[in-house]
Amino acid sequence: MPNRKEILGIFHKSLSFLPSAAAARALAACNSSPGQVNMPHILSDLSLQQIIPPFLPDLARIEAAVANTGSAAAVGQSGISGLQVNATLQVLELSWKGLSAYFVKESSETPEPQNCKEYILVYRHWVNSEIVVRSALSEDLLLLKMVAEDKTPEHIAALGNMPVDAVYAALDRAVEAGYLRTESSHIRRAPFSAERQDGLFGRFLQSSFMTLQWHVTQTCDLHCRHCYDRSDRSSMQREDGIRILDDFSSFCRERRVRGQISFSGGNPLLYPHFVELYRAAADRGFVTAILGNPSPRGRIEELIAIQAPSFFQVSLEGLQEHNDLIRGEGHFMRVMAFLSILREFGVYSMVMLTLTEDNVDQVIPLAEILREKTDTFNFNRLSMVGEGSTLRLPSKERYRAFLNDYLKAAEANPVMGIKDNLFNILFQQQGGGFFGGCTGFGCGAAFNFFSVLPDGEAHACRKFPSPIGNILKQGFAGVYNSDAASRYRQGCSVCSACSIRPVCGGCLAVSYGHGLDLFSEKDPYCFLD
Repeated sequence: MPNRKEILGIFHKSLSFLPSAAAARALAACNSSPGQVNMPHILSDLSLQQIIPPFLPDLARIEAAVANTGSAAAVGQSGISGLQVNATLQVLELSWKGLSAYFVKESSETPEPQNCKEYILVYRHWVNSEIVVRSALSEDLLLLKMVAEDKTPEHIAALGNMPVDAVYAALDRAVEAGYLRTESSHIRRAPFSAERQDGLFGRFLQSSFMTLQWHVTQTCDLHCRHCYDRSDRSSMQREDGIRILDDFSSFCRERRVRGQISFSGGNPLLYPHFVELYRAAADRGFVTAILGNPSPRGRIEELIAIQAPSFFQVSLEGLQEHNDLIRGEGHFMRVMAFLSILREFGVYSMVMLTLTEDNVDQVIPLAEILREKTDTFNFNRLSMVGEGSTLRLPSKERYRAFLNDYLKAAEANPVMGIKDNLFNILFQQQGGGFFGGCTGFGCGAAFNFFSVLPDGEAHACRKFPSPIGNILKQGFAGVYNSDAASRYRQGCSVCSACSIRPVCGGCLAVSYGHGLDLFSEKDPYCFLD
């Protein structure tokens, strides 16, 4: 049994409310009780005698649960299969609401709890081992019931008449919160030599999500001067689209990752079966996004009614005159009007620019125009393939200076995103923290990202020819495990020993556009000494 000092340490908050005589009675009762101290029961007796505030027994239950959790064996990720409840979790049903908030605050103020039922979660986080005390939300209790009864997210979604994506999103929150545990992702990098130099890059070597950039049609209402693929491919058959969704769902479950589908084209909204395919993707729990062109208000309302896109990305290529030269007359103002529609509906908007020597000086001025218009503005360097082969990038020296100017401007403009892997060279030189690069994991080609075209042909990166197989013939697992995909995942051999390789790898599309051997010659714009 704990000694007097230990009892005072465990129940210091609840005992602090007791008059000295009542505290002495409680401690005396502890001393006379064999075995484990039952302070909540002792305080219950005192509460019934109206000697102490009535909420103290519940507060003592929280303190006892914290003490039990603190003495429990450490938890970890080893040996996990599927989804499991954290073994240290205790769910307390209390009669007073608001005590958990008081418990976690370092405050001596008297709490003002409400006399009504509340559930409290007490557990040790399975990642960082911190003890957590929090009120249970309705979704927490639903997910715990789901796991205990071995129900699927699809089953829970059907019972609650809610999108299955909402259930998967709740599961993500539960795992992050730490009261549910899941097996770690199987999407992991083969070790780089840089991994052994320090521990800075561990979080960039394993992805919890997989993105499919799905070009469901080549049909487009624009004819941009830098388009990297105007090949004539038939639009995907609806039945093939459903097959791909089912296969991608199985792939993500097997790899223990969350699947995201970025619908693209052409203009994906011109695909005749787009709404059916979008609904089927939402029903299977995928995060959905759209890379497209300005669309009518009614189409956006239709999609939101199914599942709000995580983002809708449109493109601008500079200020109005230059943009309309590249994308067609009137395009700039149509995008501006469309961004207003997305903001009205609460859809996260992204604007992407393809950087060339002709628009490099327009990027920062355009970002200023977009400051109140969009949520995020990014740029990619031109991939000099397809019709883009007629355009050029700025010089290496000019590009390096531009990156510095962009970072300075981004400090004062919150919509300016950072995407190009080469920004990490500047961060290293400035001694600052790294960011995840192009796909969150440096060059994500065939790692946590690949593209599928309307005929099922898969590419490691959509910006240049990088075939790794055919989804309709080999399935996602067959394509992902292919030798071609593995080669693109590894990237340029020259980069493998680089100190920042896990968050960089350059841009394979730029290397390809310059006629380099992208597996042995690094990004020509790399300025790392």
